[in-house]
Amino acid sequence: MDLHEYQAKELFRAAGMAVNPGEVADDPAAVRALAGKYGGRVVVKAQVHSGGRGKAGGVKLAAGADEAALHAGAILGMEIRGLTVRRVLVSPTEDIATEAYAGILVDREGQCPVLMVSAEGGVDIEEVAETNPEAIHKLRVDPRYGLMPHQAWELATRLYSDPALARQAARILTQLYAAFTGNGASMAEINPLISTGTGEVKAIDAKVSIDDNELFRRPAVAALRDPDSESEADAKARAAGLSFVKLEGNVGCCVNGAGLAMATMDLVKYYGGEPANFLDIGGSSNPDKVVAALEIITADPGVKVILFNIFGGITRCDDVARGIVEAVGRLEFGVPLVIRLTGTNEERAREILADAGLAAVASMDEVVREAVRRAG
Repeated sequence: MDLHEYQAKELFRAAGMAVNPGEVADDPAAVRALAGKYGGRVVVKAQVHSGGRGKAGGVKLAAGADEAALHAGAILGMEIRGLTVRRVLVSPTEDIATEAYAGILVDREGQCPVLMVSAEGGVDIEEVAETNPEAIHKLRVDPRYGLMPHQAWELATRLYSDPALARQAARILTQLYAAFTGNGASMAEINPLISTGTGEVKAIDAKVSIDDNELFRRPAVAALRDPDSESEADAKARAAGLSFVKLEGNVGCCVNGAGLAMATMDLVKYYGGEPANFLDIGGSSNPDKVVAALEIITADPGVKVILFNIFGGITRCDDVARGIVEAVGRLEFGVPLVIRLTGTNEERAREILADAGLAAVASMDEVVREAVRRAG
């Protein structure tokens, strides 16, 4: 679950971090009032779950309240990477002397958080990693002990030679780690982390993603989800307990198990096709999940064929077959359906499908080749 910048900053503030002030508004009049309260120059920033807001015109500087309201009128309602801007963050500008980067990700191979810092902040960190990788300094944090003070200090000195600035940065890195672990995050990022002309170090941007597996134990964090930021397909998948990722191809995939789903997408590409989605119905035998999955796939106008690839272990093939039959009767497909069902109760599943005029094959290669052929 991604958080908006203003929400991420609240988590940072709760951890004691020095964060620049700011408030959100959803109409130009409210933006004018906020800008008037802060006085002087302000920045108006679109609040969407997307990078590249500045390049898309979603971040504007304003000399005063009237200009801030004018910028808000242009930003509110605009689309950034397919996401509609519904609110903006208004903050006073800062006296920026230097910009740095600090972020934490989960290193799944190392099974630990990795803390990264770079003195080259304020730009795409991916670009820095590609063009100047030695500018990024990394530390794998042992989760048994957390971020130790000497480790935070060592990283902070990579950002600032001035001990006064390094001390502040070390404190912020410690607070960033606390916010990361304390809220079940999979990523927490400050870009830029600035120093000011008066010698302050503070976060003026914030980006946080929460591990969905943590939400059940963190209701206050779960309540930060913005339903307006989700597509209808994502919201429906989450409500049905499905793992869904929209892609750009035309072969709609409905698979059980993440490993099989990835193997299916690889095979689709191997045979010359392009998957339209990653959709894992999981180990459930609930036919309603199958219906929900097909509703999501068929709502995508780019889908030219629907590929079912089910290996029945915990999942019972006959229950999946019932879900397919129910969905076929309820939905207007308009595209062909190719099915592979093998495993638990597969013979009964074939009978259920045959009674409905449908057929299934046992070979994964065969069903994928057929799906790619029908997708054109």
